[in-house]
Formats: sequence, C-alpha cells, structure tokens
Amino acid sequence: MNGGLALQPKEAVDINAPTGWSGRFWSRTQCNFDTTGKGTCATGDCGGVLQCNGAGGIPPASLVEFTLDSPMDFYDVSFVDGFNIPISVYPLGGYGNCSYVQCCPDMNLQCPQELQVKSSDGKVIACKNACLAFNKPEYCCTEEFNNPNKCKPTKYSQYFKKACPNAYSYAYDDATSTFTCKGADYLILFC
Repeated sequence: MNGGLALQPKEAVDINAPTGWSGRFWSRTQCNFDTTGKGTCATGDCGGVLQCNGAGGIPPASLVEFTLDSPMDFYDVSFVDGFNIPISVYPLGGYGNCSYVQCCPDMNLQCPQELQVKSSDGKVIACKNACLAFNKPEYCCTEEFNNPNKCKPTKYSQYFKKACPNAYSYAYDDATSTFTCKGADYLILFC
C-alpha cells in the first residue's frame, strides 16, 4: 500500500491491506497533480505528491485509523488532526463489536472562527483542532497534560464530539471512540 489515489465523486475502489497492517486513511481536497504525480492539495496534502508512501497528511484532516488482525481489528474515526470532510467507516460482515462509525455532518459549516481554515476565496475548507490552532499543552495533551487524568475535553473537542459522538475528538477519547471487529471488510465513506 503506497498510499494515494484520486477518487471522483461516487467512485469506489477496493484496497487490500496486508495482515497486521496499521495505518490511516484521509481525504485530500482541492488537489491538482500533474502526470508525474506531483502537485498540491488545499487540505490533507502529504508533501506535494499523489503517492504519500507512508507520509501522513498535513492537518487538518479527517481520519479513519486501523490496526488489522492483532488478533482483532481496531478502528476509529478521528478528528484529533482536525476536520476537512465528513467521513464514516462501516464493517461489512465479521463478528464482535462491529459498530458503524458514522460522521456525515459537515463541521466546516459551523466551525468556530478561531479554528477555521479558509480557501483563497474565503470559503471554510477545514476546521483545525485546538492543538493546531493554539499550540498549548492543555489542548495538545503534552507536557504536564500528557495523561488522561489531566488532559480533558475542551469546548473545542466537544464541538467535534457533539457532531460525531463515536469519533475521537481529543487524544484520550478512547472509551467512546475505539471499535473492534474480527473477520470483516470495511467500507470507508467520504460523505
């Protein structure tokens, strides 16, 4: 899996991940690539190339994260890196707590002004997380806040949590946001 492909609206693609794979899927928006795969995206860019080859997307970007067959699959939808488009994950088949994690509201529409990322024409194209916006330990869960007893939800993470209760909204949001399944295929929907 060398990471990166262009999808048109309503287009689908099958991706086969190897056993034991861990990684993330995210969307990039407003991209322009040349025939060699070089270019840029307004959100989720990974170094100016179509094939990310292990590089993560530049926040803010909505994420679906997986750790496969360890021995269960673990998966989540995460806005810890911010939000760029609605995203959901649906297990197909399998057994265990194979829950849908659906998050189709467009959080850019009500994004707090201090978290907004705007395009050159002034349209909100992404919503930062508080860590990216303010770079303070209490928002980033770093330094003395680097544990679940001290790093708590903020009004900003609660904005994401209210819109999508089953998605990660901050670093220690595991209890309501991590799901497991065994023997499933997964549908990732960029809503």
